[in-house]
Amino acid sequence: MSDPDLRPDPDALLASLPPSRGRLKLFFGAAPGVGKTCAMLAEAAEKRALGLDVLVGWVDTHGRADTEAMLATLPVLPRKPLSQRGKAVDEFDIDAVLARRPALVVVDELPHSNAAGSRHPKRWQDVEELLGAGIDVYSAMNVQHLDSLNDVVSTVTGVSVGETVPDHVFDHADEVRLVDLPPDDLLLRLAAGKIYLPEVATRAAANFFRKGNLIALRELALRRMADRVDSQMRAQRDVQCHAPVWATSIGVLLVLDGRDDERALRQAQRLARALSAPWHAVWVDGGDSRHRAGALGALAQAAEQGAHTLVLSGQKPALLLAEYARRHNLSLLVLSAQLNRHLPWQPSLQQQLARYAPELGCLLLAAGNERGWRKPEWLTLPGRDGWWQTTLACALLTLAGLPLRSLLAGTNVVMCFLLVVLVVAVRYGRGPAAWAAVLGVALFDVFFVPPYLSFAVSDIQYLITFAVMLSVGLVAGQLVASQRQSAAHARQREAHTRYLYEMARELGSALLPEQVGEIASRFLHASLAARVGLWLPDADEQLTPQDEAQLADAALVRWCFDHQQAAGQGTHTLPDAAALYLPLQAPMRTRGVLVIQAAPLLLADPDNRRLCEAVAALTAQTLERLHYIEVAQQTLLSMESERLRHSLLAALSHDLRTPLTALSGTAETLLLALRRSERPEQEQAQWLLEQTQRMTRLVTNLLEMARLQAGGLTLHRQWLPADEVWGGAIAALGTRLADHPLHVDIAADCPLLYADPILLERLLVNLLENAVKYSAPGTAIALSAAAANERIVLRVQDGGPGLPPGDPARLFDAFSRGERESALAGVGLGLAICRTIADVHGASLTAANVPGGGACFTLSLPCYPAPAMDFDPEELP
Repeated sequence: MSDPDLRPDPDALLASLPPSRGRLKLFFGAAPGVGKTCAMLAEAAEKRALGLDVLVGWVDTHGRADTEAMLATLPVLPRKPLSQRGKAVDEFDIDAVLARRPALVVVDELPHSNAAGSRHPKRWQDVEELLGAGIDVYSAMNVQHLDSLNDVVSTVTGVSVGETVPDHVFDHADEVRLVDLPPDDLLLRLAAGKIYLPEVATRAAANFFRKGNLIALRELALRRMADRVDSQMRAQRDVQCHAPVWATSIGVLLVLDGRDDERALRQAQRLARALSAPWHAVWVDGGDSRHRAGALGALAQAAEQGAHTLVLSGQKPALLLAEYARRHNLSLLVLSAQLNRHLPWQPSLQQQLARYAPELGCLLLAAGNERGWRKPEWLTLPGRDGWWQTTLACALLTLAGLPLRSLLAGTNVVMCFLLVVLVVAVRYGRGPAAWAAVLGVALFDVFFVPPYLSFAVSDIQYLITFAVMLSVGLVAGQLVASQRQSAAHARQREAHTRYLYEMARELGSALLPEQVGEIASRFLHASLAARVGLWLPDADEQLTPQDEAQLADAALVRWCFDHQQAAGQGTHTLPDAAALYLPLQAPMRTRGVLVIQAAPLLLADPDNRRLCEAVAALTAQTLERLHYIEVAQQTLLSMESERLRHSLLAALSHDLRTPLTALSGTAETLLLALRRSERPEQEQAQWLLEQTQRMTRLVTNLLEMARLQAGGLTLHRQWLPADEVWGGAIAALGTRLADHPLHVDIAADCPLLYADPILLERLLVNLLENAVKYSAPGTAIALSAAAANERIVLRVQDGGPGLPPGDPARLFDAFSRGERESALAGVGLGLAICRTIADVHGASLTAANVPGGGACFTLSLPCYPAPAMDFDPEELP
């Protein structure tokens, strides 16, 4: 026996297990003020009364007395103080909740954006972390905060909501409780000051809280909840096997018959639109190929009109339709009058459905404007293929049996005719098989039953033989033909699945777009005997063909690529084209166009069309994967090159700085000595000092760029007047501005700048130095500072030749220089340093040409609220 002391502690084992995911309950409403927070706090209080550890993590009462009274009965988490734009704000303290680990935490205002310095930018991300830690969460939100409905709400109300929650948070919530209030009651609460303060309530009633807006929001909330409940219901039905149709909502199932289905399609579409219901269109393929083309065309038309389409194969259409309706929970079946026609001794399709699926409703469409007598379906011959072959086979069997008529028993002859029936059923289908059974009975009676060459029968027992022979022939032929057709469909679908699997496996190892096109072409040729072409865009978005793609229409390829829609054969866009054009739509963008040339009847089959679309999707995903592999390789190479370059520049700059400093000092001392002695070598000494200073500035820029690229920059912001900022930059340049008149224009209402003074001076010095470098001596340089659109705009405008042709943004790239800079000193780092400094300040730096000549560089800095002064300016002497 084992020692009890060595056994592990069960509690310790349970504690070591990872926590299970917490449960999220959302309190969902149409607008603020419907009572979500009160309902959430009331339920939390009930849980606490039952002994559950409940903690209120965040609830904002907005001054509502009722909410404050409910909040006073619950333990409330202290808020976390933070600073945002110079103001003190309070935020939800997620770390404190994780440290305490309550069983249930209440976190209101799920769409809220957290202040800078919080762990997550959004509160719903805080909730996700709490759920992952095994803590249950109660939260609340309104319908206008759902990401998928944000634009709809903005269109209806005219108010844009900036804070949204992804739909997956709502969809994956364990429970959603709808808190509803009629619009009139909500407006009464607003007027009574129970939602906002009086001055805010008046403004809200004139804008967001209009009655029409509230009605529309309420409808959106109810519909969103209905969609969620419908999804839960469908998921529950999927758990149950062979569950009957639950008529909780209406779904329309249109059954096509391949003849004049356009009217039925229009009626079914109007019916589905009137009922706001999904609709499906199916065709039951019983092996009769006469109406196959018409049915496939009707299915394609139904798919374009928004229906879900499918071809059902089998000999029992009622069972197939009942199973399909139950699988998709479709409660209304729509049949045409032609499809409901039946033999006098057989039950109609409507009667069979009533027996197999009594819970389904059945709507029989009118036959239209048909006049006169129409031949019954069962009297119509399907075609000539197989009929003359069947007749010839029966005749040959009769001729072969005549010499042996006295030697063979009648039963053996009957077996031979039945064998012909089975062979014909396997080869040609049920129609020729039925004809073989009837013809075999007739030939057996005429040539093998006395008296010969007549239909008279001397022995009444032969009538039983004829009846059995005919019945067995008909039944066997029908069964064999049905199994042959079902096996053919199964083989086709199995082949499609195998082709897609093998294609996906080969595409996984493809490394070039040419290989992708070859793989797609090979598999579509093997499955549909199709010719395939691939058109791919180049760097200029011009589509170029690969392999056989040049056989396609280039204009139609361009249209398919630009509109991201299928075109050509079987579509509404140039349906008479010789090929099908499918856009290669990847998750990020369209990667090209796939051109498929095949027999029209093959492409009309929905199964084959789905195969082509699946091949196009796999091709597009593979091309996008290859694109991002190339992008990743280039990015990695660029990053490594950039890292090596900056490391090399930083090392060289650091080693050059000390001798350059000594050289600069020596040159300056030499110049002063030569000036005192009035030696003619003063000019050479001046040139030596200027070149040394230029080299020093270059090394300084290199070191600055290396430091900025390292990412270890820390801003030391201060409040700075605009005139002092410009004055410091002008003083730093000194005599280099002597040849250029300066025009400084600082607006009287320009607010204080909140920035790092050293970095901002470096930025402005580089802009001024750039203006001096590209301006002729004597041309003016204009400096300005003003407030515009809650930003502080600083401008440097020179009178030089302007910016070179091309994108001005490339001038801010490291080591990038304009086309006219070849005769000027510099390596293209000054503007790159300016942009980096602007980025770390949250500012934007742009360049543009001035209409009168010259270039203008604009720095747009964020405008922060000025700090409050701790003294009264009027008391100053």
